Amino acid sequence: MAGGYTTGVTSTSYEIGRTAVLLVDPYNDFLSEGGKIWHRVREIAERVNLLAHLRAITAAAREAGMLVFIVPHRQWRPGDYDDWDHPNPTQRGIQERHSFERGTWGGEWRDDLVSPGSDIVAKQHWAQSGFPNTDLDLLLRQHGITHVILIGLLANTCVESTGRYAMELGYHVTLVRDATAAFSEELMRAAHELNGPTFAHSVTTTADLLAAIRSARGEEEDRQVRRRPR
Repeated sequence: MAGGYTTGVTSTSYEIGRTAVLLVDPYNDFLSEGGKIWHRVREIAERVNLLAHLRAITAAAREAGMLVFIVPHRQWRPGDYDDWDHPNPTQRGIQERHSFERGTWGGEWRDDLVSPGSDIVAKQHWAQSGFPNTDLDLLLRQHGITHVILIGLLANTCVESTGRYAMELGYHVTLVRDATAAFSEELMRAAHELNGPTFAHSVTTTADLLAAIRSARGEEEDRQVRRRPR
């Protein structure tokens, strides 16, 4: 037991070239003081040490040679959802708050999490999953990815929906309990204890994931040594 949650699903091992980190919605509005939604996730985010864990995972992945994919929500712009037949409640909220507004600070990446020179940015999703109406699946497959590690926000909406869809498409899915946040403890419990184990292959912690990445990096370095001409 860690951080108040049981693991539920065992951890796994990873192959560097076949594994990617999916960083979902790393916007200032979500993750920075003064962001439009930060006040709603702040309590949980600070309890799980979210920002430090996001930084640690993305840094470890890049150092190991794992690709990091940014999975962004649609940046709001004037007119979005105005003439839609049935926008969902989250979209209505975005329409009212102008969350992740294009051309504003809140609609920019938190710059200590995203590496523009190396990270791959998928097309923006309109709802909760990062897959429908985007190029995420195409990009992952073109880079030979079979295993995805989900981090970012929110645990019970975009992270869960993207993870579920990834499983349906045949990817191996890892959820990281303390590298995400939600608006309440109940929603975190639903994401990681009730729903996550029904579709994710691994529900783990940042500490265990970092150890697995280090192990994968060591195995990859050993393979490269064995391949060198003698």
